Amino acid sequence: MSSHRHFIIQKPLGYLSQFVTNQQIRKQKKLLGELHDFPEGTMAIGRLDLDSEGLLLLTTDGKESERIRSKDVEKEYYAQLDGAITKEALSQLQNGVVITYSGKPYQTLPCKASILKTEPPFQPRTKRIRGDHHGPTTWISITIREGKFRQIRKMTAAVGYPTLRLVRIRIGNIQMTDHIPGKVKEVERLEV
Repeated sequence: MSSHRHFIIQKPLGYLSQFVTNQQIRKQKKLLGELHDFPEGTMAIGRLDLDSEGLLLLTTDGKESERIRSKDVEKEYYAQLDGAITKEALSQLQNGVVITYSGKPYQTLPCKASILKTEPPFQPRTKRIRGDHHGPTTWISITIREGKFRQIRKMTAAVGYPTLRLVRIRIGNIQMTDHIPGKVKEVERLEV
């Protein structure tokens, strides 16, 4: 029987994927610890940036965190893009694109990417993205096996379609079943 604890949360927009901060600039930011009384030593498995939402796994087990962050586990996102993405741009995403990582060019691994036929049933954002009069948007599903800093946003921008909204919906076998921002569920183990 493991003494470690594991959580599945729906990270809301505007929260940092961390529990403490010593940085002056982030003093006024919302942290995950405000959503639930997590045990000491809880860590996010991977991160979602301040403007991203969705599925986030937490654990007190460093080995479990390392296993889930590996390239063996898929991470699926729904991204709302600025513009009507072309088949060519979608193909570029699927084959991998060059982004900047740690100040250097980085070739992303091939991934799965497809256009969603209908808009996902997410709750409206509390902070409006933009008005419809600015032109069309496209929702895509994109599944990667790596997780560089702001990777999805950099990939879609590299093919000419900046990400307006980003929601992680799946990590391995764990799927977001609803989208209730701030919802926290403790589980016995993380079956990815």
